[in-house]
Amino acid sequence: MTCWYEGPLAAFDTETTGVDVETDRIVSAAVVVQQGAGTRPRITRWLVNPGVPVPAGATAVHGLTEEHLQHNGRWPAPVMEEIARELAEQGAAGRPIVVMNAPFDLTILDRELRRHRASSLSHYMAGSSLCVLDPRVLDKQLDRYRKGRRTLTDLCAHYAVELDEAHDAAADAQAALDVVRAVGQRFASRLERLSPAELHALQAVWHAAQARGLQAWFARSGTPEAVDPAWPLRPEMPAAA
Repeated sequence: MTCWYEGPLAAFDTETTGVDVETDRIVSAAVVVQQGAGTRPRITRWLVNPGVPVPAGATAVHGLTEEHLQHNGRWPAPVMEEIARELAEQGAAGRPIVVMNAPFDLTILDRELRRHRASSLSHYMAGSSLCVLDPRVLDKQLDRYRKGRRTLTDLCAHYAVELDEAHDAAADAQAALDVVRAVGQRFASRLERLSPAELHALQAVWHAAQARGLQAWFARSGTPEAVDPAWPLRPEMPAAA
């Protein structure tokens, strides 16, 4: 019997104008669908004209300039609808969706849907099962005492996954998917008996515990930053931008 980490998976990633899910915007996104380990993926890409300035710092990360997006990007409203429907289609097909640092990408998509479609990600996912696999949460739980950072680039290096074009949405989505397969293989004895749905539920618990640990570390170091324990989607803010 094929284990979940060898079977069909989808992956989702975004590039944005910044790191605030409430105010920043999506400038590119990709969904990668792979029927099995080693099979050729189907990749869907979106390029978005966000309708707001693109900071130089963001361009330095993903290489997408405001001018390029104005000339080549599409308006956000139809793009957000297409992305949400694509994710809902993957959920309806029973494919787990790999999202690196899911609370960022899924929440910023939700906020864009609220902003441009007067809707929400939950609305689009109604009737289909949102089953998320987050390589950051999985790795941190399964190899919790390993030192060092756990960015996608770091995880790719640790699990010997190729990542040639970091901060390209399609490349990052594919790399995150490959990392999840590698995590599954490395920790097969602890994961193979769990279904993706069971893992989804466990990751919510694991992420909350990880957030509490990070919050405690911030408190000890005098850092005022707050850590949100919600996973895979942060609750709506009272006054979203």
